[in-house]
Amino acid sequence: MHDACAIDFGTSNSAVALPQAGGVRLVALEDGQPTMPTAVFYAVEGLAAFEEPQRLHGRAAVAAYVEGIEGRLMRSMKSILGSTLADQATDVGGGRSVRYLDVVGGYLQHLKTLAEQQAGRPLTRAVLGRPVFFVDDDPARDAAAQAALAQAARSVGFAEVLFQYEPIAAALDHETTLEHEELVLVADIGGGTSDFSLVRVGPQRRARVERRDDILANHGVHIAGTDFDRHVELDRILPACGYRGVGPTGREVPSKVYFDLATWHLINTVYAPARVAELARMKGFYADLRQHARLMTVVTERLGHALIGEAEAAKIAVAEGGATTLDLGRLEPGLRTTMDEAQAVAAIDADLQRIVAAADETLRLAGVAHGQVGALYLTGGSTGLRPLADGIAARFPAARVVRGDRFASVAQGLGVHAQRLFGAAG
Repeated sequence: MHDACAIDFGTSNSAVALPQAGGVRLVALEDGQPTMPTAVFYAVEGLAAFEEPQRLHGRAAVAAYVEGIEGRLMRSMKSILGSTLADQATDVGGGRSVRYLDVVGGYLQHLKTLAEQQAGRPLTRAVLGRPVFFVDDDPARDAAAQAALAQAARSVGFAEVLFQYEPIAAALDHETTLEHEELVLVADIGGGTSDFSLVRVGPQRRARVERRDDILANHGVHIAGTDFDRHVELDRILPACGYRGVGPTGREVPSKVYFDLATWHLINTVYAPARVAELARMKGFYADLRQHARLMTVVTERLGHALIGEAEAAKIAVAEGGATTLDLGRLEPGLRTTMDEAQAVAAIDADLQRIVAAADETLRLAGVAHGQVGALYLTGGSTGLRPLADGIAARFPAARVVRGDRFASVAQGLGVHAQRLFGAAG
């Protein structure tokens, strides 16, 4: 078959795979990258009332929002599936509105168009990934969520839409290497959530289309990479701007502005003129006036997203090299701070412990002992952080650690499943 693709429509990022002879090919979605942020920006700046907003996707959508262009950024669209919001409309600026499910459909259309351009043919069949539970403890809403996603996919021209569970997809590549059955704990830790699934895999199960019974347990927490970035910024960057600083009377400086600056979707609220004026009037709250001056530089020059970028880059640098220097010269010429692995772990330790506890809870739910786990399969961008990966692995000393593609293993696995269902393109 020449008309199939596989789509990992993720909460934070998405990817598309094309089955082909000899394997699976990932589609270059944006800037040559195989993954793209699951984000849509409706730009309304300078438009007449009758003109339709321009839609930007992925990194371009995020960049438009960060630059302060008038419009509406939509992220985490997957979370509306199964909720009453799916059929409701939301304002995108300038008196215009769009139905939430149409936002999902428009994003899927963009992915489909890019995939068809690279495949060189129309694509009318799709395998989509789905979480074990769209909605916890509510089978009716969970079924409604899958139906809504299928409806969105059909609305953009997919005549046949099938689903596979994301943890099964992540483990499919690993399953092809096995000569015996084993239990695999799939740890999928991305930007917004840390999800664990205990799955049964093996050579006798590869050909099965329905794999729900192979998932023994699933559990997760809404803690992941963006939380790490926030804690790194609060611990290593924002103290230079007065976070946890003290005033002339010894009283701690109010902290709300710092938490807002370290929370991605709240940063732009700090730039509102009334908020900036309020912060300017707080100069007397600071014993060290340099800290207040740096804070005002952040809000007047709109550096909030850049600082989160510095925190994320520092986190990655520490994961790769053990220590790094953060250049804060935009706050004050020559200003720098450092971070080593011990400091990074201290900043995010509470989050790491909760993630490891979620892995333990997954096994408890399945009634399986830690020693029965044959392999720990790590996927998701945040599994590149060594202390996190090591902390999880330490709970399963008898298990082999298998590292998938941190950003695209689910899409690749879905592509493998599509290849088995539909055949491969020649």
